[in-house]
Amino acid sequence: MLSVLVAHSYFLEFDQKQRARAKPYPPLATLQVAAMLRDLGHRVSLFDAMLAAGPDQYADQLVASQPQVALFYEDNYNFLTKMCLGRMRQAACEMIARARLAGARVLVAGSDASDAPEAYLASGAHAVLIGEGLATLRAIVDRLAADPHLPVAELTAGLAGVALPGTVRKVDPARPAMLPPEPRHPERPAWDLVSIEGYRAVWDNAHGFFSLNMAASRGCSFRCNWCAKPIWGSQYLQRSPTDVATEMTYLKRAFRPDHVWFADDIFGFRADWVEAFAAAVRETDGSIPFTIQTRADLVSARMARALRDAGCAEVWIGAESGSQRVLDAMNKGPRVEDVRPARARLQAENIRVGYFIQLGYLHEQLDDILATRELIESTQPDDIGVSVSYPLPGTRFYEMVKEQLRHKTHWDESNDLDMMFEGTYRSDFYRKVRDLLHEQVDHAAVHRGQRAHGPRQADQRDLQRRWGRLLAQEHEYRQRPQALRGAI
Repeated sequence: MLSVLVAHSYFLEFDQKQRARAKPYPPLATLQVAAMLRDLGHRVSLFDAMLAAGPDQYADQLVASQPQVALFYEDNYNFLTKMCLGRMRQAACEMIARARLAGARVLVAGSDASDAPEAYLASGAHAVLIGEGLATLRAIVDRLAADPHLPVAELTAGLAGVALPGTVRKVDPARPAMLPPEPRHPERPAWDLVSIEGYRAVWDNAHGFFSLNMAASRGCSFRCNWCAKPIWGSQYLQRSPTDVATEMTYLKRAFRPDHVWFADDIFGFRADWVEAFAAAVRETDGSIPFTIQTRADLVSARMARALRDAGCAEVWIGAESGSQRVLDAMNKGPRVEDVRPARARLQAENIRVGYFIQLGYLHEQLDDILATRELIESTQPDDIGVSVSYPLPGTRFYEMVKEQLRHKTHWDESNDLDMMFEGTYRSDFYRKVRDLLHEQVDHAAVHRGQRAHGPRQADQRDLQRRWGRLLAQEHEYRQRPQALRGAI
């Protein structure tokens, strides 16, 4: 039996946008791995960075637990982890150095570590696991359990998907590492290792309710050029509806959340799966209002009804753009015309709808941005999330723009919104478009009586004037000679 300290490096404290948003979730993938290691018979403790003040607290836990193995396993369900924020990498490397100094065997797995293992190895990691890394992790831990003093070369001999100083053995993306068995009991992930009351306090203080997270699947079988890293390969790996219902029932009885966020890239996928989940969760009286992510072309009338029956309160759709030209360039799949009926079907079942919107994709023009504005204006989603295109290593989009990347290859925080490649417009222009789109949604919600008028809402005429002023400023800027361009 080994003593293992499992950690991740996403500190809410270091991301001012998310700190202000005050909607933290426990590190789901990290907790799943902690449960797997415990099931294998090891003594496992957790350092949860989410609500911690900084790496000094990790150092304190190192002293308290004195682990033989320090495992840094990032939460692959957290899109902010996939973005590899620079401040979080810095924190991870600092903690790795402290774990190495404490004499632990240091293993690292995560999106950024898969892309740039050198930074983590230089900080003291003995090995970086490429991709999801579960099969490799289990093999290494088994060898350490048999001989805790095994040299690193022997510890990783013959294993694919591992990076050592000077060597990276890539895993075959067509054959991703096998996943551990589905949870055999509702206590998985290792919820008992988390300070649930700490999360509850943040949610209650900021929002007056408490939300927890779950996942019914891993991965996505679609091929959007820009989306997510191939941590799970190209497969969509789905748990059984009964198993997911059992876990939801456990969470309801053990922790009394008011809401659940399903962190799946695509929840349910098929209406018959959702119908089976709805039936299973009704049978155990385990239903909790929940939010999901899906694609517009998957929202049939039957799917919308099944989601309602299961207790779904909100659906986020990856609309991305109101321009079909941009969606085609993204290899997105769903068409602009799929968004309208999806919105209407969900609205008919009293399910809130949010759109993920992406500005600044390659060669996007003003007409494309205005088409996005029109889509939002005509369909009136309940909420939107707006970002600019972010070149994630491991994606086709990254390969298309990597020669354009300059000194900045990561956002420092999630509110950065800096263009890291040569987009059509300036970062500041996209930030202003983002703000106007948000105000447009707020204005529509006030008009429908769904939201009280607040300081961010403006009347329609004022919004139109500000759009006109922004577009005129950008046009004037772009008419200047390159050498004379500066801030307007």
